[in-house]
Amino acid sequence: MHTVVVGTSGTTAEDVIAVARGNARIELSGEALDALARAREIVDALAAKPEPVYGVSTGFGALASRHISPELRAQLQRNIVRSHAAGMGPRVEREVVRALMFLRLKTVASGHTGVRPSVAQTMADVLNAGITPVVHEYGSLGCSGDLAPLSHCALTLMGEGDAEGPDGVVRPAGELLAEAGIQPVELKEKEGLALLNGTDGMLGMLVMALADLDKLYKSADITAALTLEALLGTEKVLAPELHAIRPHPGQGASAANMAAVLNGSGLTGHFQEESAPRVQDAYSVRCAPQVAGAGRDTMAHAALVASRELASAVDNPVVLPDGRVESNGNFHGAPVAYVLDFLAIAAADLGSIAERRTDRLLDKNRSHGLPPFLADDAGVDSGLMIAQYTQAALVSEMKRLAVPASADSIPSSAMQEDHVSMGWSAARKLRTAVDNLTRIIAIELYAATRAIELRHGLTPAPASRAAIAAARAAGVEGPGPDRFLAPDLAAADAFVRSGGLVAAVEPVTGPLA
Repeated sequence: MHTVVVGTSGTTAEDVIAVARGNARIELSGEALDALARAREIVDALAAKPEPVYGVSTGFGALASRHISPELRAQLQRNIVRSHAAGMGPRVEREVVRALMFLRLKTVASGHTGVRPSVAQTMADVLNAGITPVVHEYGSLGCSGDLAPLSHCALTLMGEGDAEGPDGVVRPAGELLAEAGIQPVELKEKEGLALLNGTDGMLGMLVMALADLDKLYKSADITAALTLEALLGTEKVLAPELHAIRPHPGQGASAANMAAVLNGSGLTGHFQEESAPRVQDAYSVRCAPQVAGAGRDTMAHAALVASRELASAVDNPVVLPDGRVESNGNFHGAPVAYVLDFLAIAAADLGSIAERRTDRLLDKNRSHGLPPFLADDAGVDSGLMIAQYTQAALVSEMKRLAVPASADSIPSSAMQEDHVSMGWSAARKLRTAVDNLTRIIAIELYAATRAIELRHGLTPAPASRAAIAAARAAGVEGPGPDRFLAPDLAAADAFVRSGGLVAAVEPVTGPLA
């Protein structure tokens, strides 16, 4: 099994994916354990002083003015976890919770939080045991970190609340810890607060969304190329010299991907034939690299923000190398929230242009000789008419999901926390947007492959043939009379979601950008 070693200098997107989705085992480096011990010595020294220190010997948030006596501090730390574990709604996905916990451990291991080494080790042990706290959809405002979600995770470390075991069954956390031989933690000064104060949930969802979108943007380049072929379009608009004079990197990459898929096609460039006379392709075909490319460049910016956040230690207060414990605002989720919203906007536009291409394939007045709705016997058969309805419904939903969450703020904590990021909400809706985009691309794939196969006597590109063959092998059926369509669409969705479309094409094209 792959092992991820957590040190003091952050982590990588690859490690987040490995832990969240691949159940990678976690180890704490010796450097991290030393840093944890040194920071804890500083916190213990401050806790022994009569002067109040925020997060160590005071209340929290709007209650920070109260000095807490030593005999009540352990209770204070327990209480902040219990009271902040106030989420509601459906359970959050297992991979999100694992990413959330791992990224909090990443910050804890930095040595800037003052958490004891034993608490950090327990966090690693819980993840390694396959125990997943029950975290709920609602409760985070994306400021002071993802408080409620992280509190539910901290509650599990204390042996309280509910968690999912490695067998997928939800049970009391105390029972699961006992079976795994893990001793519940008894929190000391600052530790409860340190386990809650981070952008870890929204960051984990950003990292996973970027991984998914990388695959989807490549898939969208492939389906756009297939549609161009099916519509007897021209590949001349993909020439690298055209994209060099508008040098957006994503645009060039998308155009190169499409050109690689279309290399050797016998369907492109039939503009002047009497059966399909036209001067140029519609925007949804001709401008595919510009739209997908802009989304790719948005992804590049989001990945830069994610890399910075992955290298960060997000907590309040923090322990500095010179021994100071200082309050800060680093828990504010604005940097992450913005790019989560940017990605949802770009994904909505990619879905929208894919739907327009699909609609063009189905319309006999714009498809240049294809049968209405790609039906076997139009009138008797409806073909893919309602598949496009489903695609349109998904696009409409994506447009609603593209409304920025980060433009909103609702004050909390008696106006102490009077401006929040709503980054968790931005992340949650992005996950739905990514799911919908997968389905939209799958429907374009379904329509485009059928349309190509209806171009009798014309030979598609080798990469297109490979995509069609792999799709058919995956249960995505080809042309024919009307049948129960939902299973075909589900097979296309699974094929795209698994990366099967990209994997089918790349042996022909080489690696896509």
